[in-house]
Amino acid sequence: MTTLELEPRTTALLLIDLMPRIVALDTAPLTGPEVLERSSALAKATRAAGGLVVNVRVERPGVDVQPEGSGFALTPEPGDIEIVKRTVGAFHRTGLDDLLREHSIKTVVLAGIATNFGVESTGRAADEHDYDTIYVTDAMTGLDAAAHDFAISYVFPKFGTVCMGAEYIAALAPA
Repeated sequence: MTTLELEPRTTALLLIDLMPRIVALDTAPLTGPEVLERSSALAKATRAAGGLVVNVRVERPGVDVQPEGSGFALTPEPGDIEIVKRTVGAFHRTGLDDLLREHSIKTVVLAGIATNFGVESTGRAADEHDYDTIYVTDAMTGLDAAAHDFAISYVFPKFGTVCMGAEYIAALAPA
């Protein structure tokens, strides 16, 4: 395994769809609460190192009232960015790319639910927008373990770097 190198001030952690109603879904290989706990630790480390945390949630289009549990499961902190998407990925018509560029972000780090839906779609778009993309695989889960495993072993390595949370947090620390 190669050593992950990061410049924290040009790094953004994108937490995908960590909403109570999605965290409560039947997921695999991890439970939603496990992903939430691990993502919270990643967010804390990212903020402490001077990186940007982006909380992403989905809203159903054409609906006057969103389903219960549609807010953020993690309370955004001052300095965090909140993105509301209406498609699978976080880039389409959300202004995310512009916000990341305003913050001089070069690297996006992905965690959340579901691996082969919102996380994968956002990661593919990040690659298309020329960001270095990192997938923290022990801070994401799928609706199906086989689909999750396929995404992290086959798809993600083609679009970026795959790592574990501990490796990401270590890379945030000053040398």
